Amino acid sequence: MSNTTKTPTPAAKPAAAPKKKSGGISSGLIILILFIVAELFYHLYLGDGSHFEGGDHNNEPLPGDFFGIVYKGGFIVPILFTCFLTSLTFTIERLFTLGKAKGTSSIDEFVRKVQVLLNQNDINGALKECDKQKGSIGNVVNAALKKYQQLTTDTELDKEQKLVALSKEIEEATSLEMPSLEKNLTIIATLASVATLIGLLGTVLGMLRSFAAMGQSGSADSAALAAGISEALVNTALGIGTSAICLIAYNYFTSIIDGITYNIDEIGLSITNNYAAHY
Repeated sequence: MSNTTKTPTPAAKPAAAPKKKSGGISSGLIILILFIVAELFYHLYLGDGSHFEGGDHNNEPLPGDFFGIVYKGGFIVPILFTCFLTSLTFTIERLFTLGKAKGTSSIDEFVRKVQVLLNQNDINGALKECDKQKGSIGNVVNAALKKYQQLTTDTELDKEQKLVALSKEIEEATSLEMPSLEKNLTIIATLASVATLIGLLGTVLGMLRSFAAMGQSGSADSAALAAGISEALVNTALGIGTSAICLIAYNYFTSIIDGITYNIDEIGLSITNNYAAHY
């Protein structure tokens, strides 16, 4: 009795790897530049003598001069300004990036067009729609459809293996797009909590300054007390304001990303179901 050896089924050929995009300026360098800008703004503009009595920033701010009051917030202020500028910069960057990721037209409309073309088995037409749409969802669907075409001529795999290969291609194309969608969101989320803590630190330092002034004089020195409380409130306001911006931005961007991934999953399921129905 002769022994028969089972020949292993060859794996599906991988699709061509997409070209890696340049990461641009590093986030750390951007934060460093913004810190320098914040320091210059704090010392050169807020600390300008025109905001203080006698033209000296060591004196009290002029009555009602907001910039002089903010300057008196102390060394924590430029750190909080850095947090604010960082959140603003990355929020604007994410708005542009996620706007491009959506593509040139409505995602829902694109998904409907591709589903109609798939039902008509018009893969070339669906690929043309991907070229028009562009963006992250266009890239993922384009990679999936090219794999779809490749599998239609593949004679080495059975139907089940082809469906697995198609699903894997969609997952890999999606995973390649996710880093660009989620870039800098970690920084925004971190600033949402860190800015509040830094503001709280400034608040504590301001109150310590007030109590120290009271302890030295042995009585309530209204000027020193007011200066310490002003420092505390300025830092509190900057910390809470920055944190609020970061929280709103983070939740808004995550909702956009969730919408994009949902549409990718929806159209990915349509592609695999269409392949199962036609082949």
